Amino acid sequence: MAITRWKPTRELRPWSAMFDLNTPMSRMLEEFFGNERSGDVTYWGPNVDIVENDDGYEIHAELPGVKQDDVKLALNNNVLTLSGEKKQEVKEDRDNCVRLERSYGRFERSFSLPTTVQSDKVRASFQDGVLKIMLPKAEQSKARQINIEAPK
Repeated sequence: MAITRWKPTRELRPWSAMFDLNTPMSRMLEEFFGNERSGDVTYWGPNVDIVENDDGYEIHAELPGVKQDDVKLALNNNVLTLSGEKKQEVKEDRDNCVRLERSYGRFERSFSLPTTVQSDKVRASFQDGVLKIMLPKAEQSKARQINIEAPK
């Protein structure tokens, strides 16, 4: 089974034949939710990679064009929340734009962390538009070699 992103306009497609889609309201909804036919992005949130290694987990979040001061991290009850805002550098003149694809505005992503993460040792760094969050595992949760003793 393929995982697909939910698009509200997909649910309305059967009803579209009953309505004139060239009305101001239809255009406003299409601009807000995106146009499924053209593949417009309907969601703004940083893409992330999550990697597990022997020592812990790493989350790499892409935040191009976002300043470090506009990013916030919070950890509460084993839920890590990444939030912030991507501000628009230049106000585009929408009448003269041929295509607008970049997203701006507030974003928020939350991640449920395993209980094995040492929340007091979480670290983060920000470089070249990538936020790297290091989540170390507790010692007791790390794999270890157990010696087998011979009978005496």
